[in-house]
Amino acid sequence: MSGLLALLDDVASISKVAAASIDDVTGQAVKAGAKAAGAVIDDAAVTPKYVHGFDASREIPIVWKIARGSLFNKLVILLPVALLLSQFAPWAIAPLLMLGGAYLCYEGAEKVAHALGYGDTHDSEKHTHAEGDGAALEEARVAGAIKTDFILSAEIMTIALSTIPATDTLWMRALILAVVAVGITVAVYGFVALIVKADDLGVHLATRKNGFSSALGRGIVKVMPGFMKTLTVVGTAAMIWVGGQIVLHGFAEMGWAGPYDWIHHQAEAAAHAVPQAPGLIAWLVTAFFDGIFGLVLGMILIPIAHYIINPLLQATVAPLMARLRGA
Repeated sequence: MSGLLALLDDVASISKVAAASIDDVTGQAVKAGAKAAGAVIDDAAVTPKYVHGFDASREIPIVWKIARGSLFNKLVILLPVALLLSQFAPWAIAPLLMLGGAYLCYEGAEKVAHALGYGDTHDSEKHTHAEGDGAALEEARVAGAIKTDFILSAEIMTIALSTIPATDTLWMRALILAVVAVGITVAVYGFVALIVKADDLGVHLATRKNGFSSALGRGIVKVMPGFMKTLTVVGTAAMIWVGGQIVLHGFAEMGWAGPYDWIHHQAEAAAHAVPQAPGLIAWLVTAFFDGIFGLVLGMILIPIAHYIINPLLQATVAPLMARLRGA
């Protein structure tokens, strides 16, 4: 009996440790996911365009194909790379994070330039207008969406990795990154699925005889175009702000803290000037100046990306990705 009680006590202790570990993984994963807000919002804003023009019956299958490709990007390609970096080259994480932040600035600035009537069509929009018909067009759209997702997923995984304490074990890091990868993918593409079917739901409700349901359906149909435009604007602003913040923070860690400190001082001064909501005011001021920096940096990067980086990536990375997926 004493042996049985001791065994049960050991089982209880192990269960407590396991529960604590799960809580720790969940907490760190949520923190990492929140840090990646800029890339996540843009992913949710861009993806619905890939199902535009298809029959309603193909919308969810297309979203599902893109979601599977996103999981492949995160779990099969990016997670092992992130673990190798954290184990053997942790010094490379900060520069890679800054590189990802610069990419967010470039993406956001390019969308702003395109919205103002300057420059070529944005890369992601080129994919959404892929030519062909039927199955060929669907595969082209899906391939373009997965290609765009790879860059955003790389940024998400890098941001997540940067939030994990260096003292965590390799397996703990792997588990946290896996939870982030699955959680963000489910959240983003679940949200996308709701968006692309919202019109159908609205039409269905509008045809019902119940007055409230009919009014709700008409309201959904009327609101969705404006909602999509708002989501795109918010996604673009978040990319520029988050990207600028990442780059400025990276410069501060590397020894050039002037711009980062100046923005911090401006935020503190504004918070003291409005004591009714100091936290909100400080955040708004910080986000504003981070966004200005991110927009300027992105505009500088547009010609560099178009004439140097993009052709180089097309010649090297694109064939490698195709071979990996073929394997």
